[in-house]
Amino acid sequence: MDSVRLTGNEPLSILPLNTEPEETAGKAHYKLCDRLKLEKKQRRMCRRDPGVAETLMEAISMSALECQYQFRFERWNCTLEGRYRASLLKKGFKETAFLYAISSAGLTHAMAKACSAGRMERCTCDEAPDLENRKAWQWGGCGDNLKYSNKFVKEFLGKKSNKDLRARVDLHNTNVGMKVIKAGVETTCKCHGVSGSCTVQTCWRQLSPFHEIGKQLKQKYETSLKVGSTTNEATGEGEISHVRMQPLPGPSDQIPRTTDLIHIDDSPSFCRMSKYSPGTSARKCYKDKNCESICCGRGHNTQSRVVTRPCQCQVRWCCYVECKQCTQREEVYTCKD
Repeated sequence: MDSVRLTGNEPLSILPLNTEPEETAGKAHYKLCDRLKLEKKQRRMCRRDPGVAETLMEAISMSALECQYQFRFERWNCTLEGRYRASLLKKGFKETAFLYAISSAGLTHAMAKACSAGRMERCTCDEAPDLENRKAWQWGGCGDNLKYSNKFVKEFLGKKSNKDLRARVDLHNTNVGMKVIKAGVETTCKCHGVSGSCTVQTCWRQLSPFHEIGKQLKQKYETSLKVGSTTNEATGEGEISHVRMQPLPGPSDQIPRTTDLIHIDDSPSFCRMSKYSPGTSARKCYKDKNCESICCGRGHNTQSRVVTRPCQCQVRWCCYVECKQCTQREEVYTCKD
């Protein structure tokens, strides 16, 4: 898979998802940082802490896998191989908006977890100095370090030119991913004391599971707003505004919320092979769930096959599971060409 230069204007998921075996000697992470084809500043940030390169790769993989999971029943199933990802990133589709958000969320999540897991030299657990009623809490555990992670991600992606609409839209969607991570932080406490009297609490902050983050971003994708650019008469600068598809009463333009995903181009149907996707020909579908939508009205083929799977499994003492083998016939549905 070819390497692609990361400028901060593309989501991390365009980077290679596979990597050569790591070397154990001294500066082995330098080679991985170089292979990622980062910008000069990003390469320097990657090299200064041995844990960054590994965390970047983890974020890339986690973001891509979550994207594929969230879109597994859709016409566009987050196919990022070859020319498809490069073509998508040149356009401002709602799918592109999701990629920017899931990628920044993935890096923020992975970096905060890497800190709390002790894989980074420049950060450790979250100390959470801003918690309310600080005096009543005995701080302990090891919280996910979102404060360091946010600072790192903002510096790593850097401030790019926001003179054109597309750059502002990309930055907006990147920030949405980070905001969803922040909104999902929860405080977990454990009681200590005689008979669990909870005279002392050990508390720490944890991020939501990344599947939950992906679910929330998928919901935001479904309600993504199409935007255009207007000029602020007071400052003379361009602003992002909602493009209404039909005339509605009230103001013709509306500034999207900072938590909304936004896009500027209408998405293709993704039904047929194009530079944006391989299409849905021969795609597996589920008869009563999504065949009609995914197959785009072309209909679907039905294939009957016999499969053998483990069944009626029981745990045996000690330490193994005993299963019977059950054979059944099942039908597989695939979209017609």
